[in-house]
Amino acid sequence: MKKILLLGDSIRENYQERVKELLKGDGCEVFHPDENCRFSRYTLNSLRHWLPKCPNPDVIHWNNGLWDVMTVYPEDGCFTELSDYIRDMGRILRELKKTGAKVIFATTTAVGDGNPNRLNETIELYNTTLINALGKKLDEVNDLYSLTRPRNNVYIRLDDKVHLTDEGIEVCSKAVADKIRDMLK
Repeated sequence: MKKILLLGDSIRENYQERVKELLKGDGCEVFHPDENCRFSRYTLNSLRHWLPKCPNPDVIHWNNGLWDVMTVYPEDGCFTELSDYIRDMGRILRELKKTGAKVIFATTTAVGDGNPNRLNETIELYNTTLINALGKKLDEVNDLYSLTRPRNNVYIRLDDKVHLTDEGIEVCSKAVADKIRDMLK
């Protein structure tokens, strides 16, 4: 059995069960934390608890970002400053690479138009800056932002303008499973 570790925020929680189903016939055992990985610094701190639960993974599919780009208080800007995000994501990547796994980074998904706490322009900035900073160290990038942005009114729930609709879950799950299969070849 190939060991797959899924790390990420509530978007990962949206698609993880469907990814398990899609990879079942591929001889994969899929692991994930029992909690939301939240923001990058939370993930960095929690890796010491999560990684031992999936020793020697073959592939890690990981994202952080929706919490980091959120504006909690307008006068403070994003929850995580861009430079801190890049630094902490680099630290996370360093720790993930120590496992010997192939690491797929998933870009932060789009949000619904009119989201009161997050802007797609900010998500684009964080995604692009991260890929430019860490891209050569990553084994693969799964661009879920480019997948969800053109149809964010279909793939992102209208009520909270953040989480995936059933159609969004299906399209993202397929993209995640396909990238993982590619890494296992």
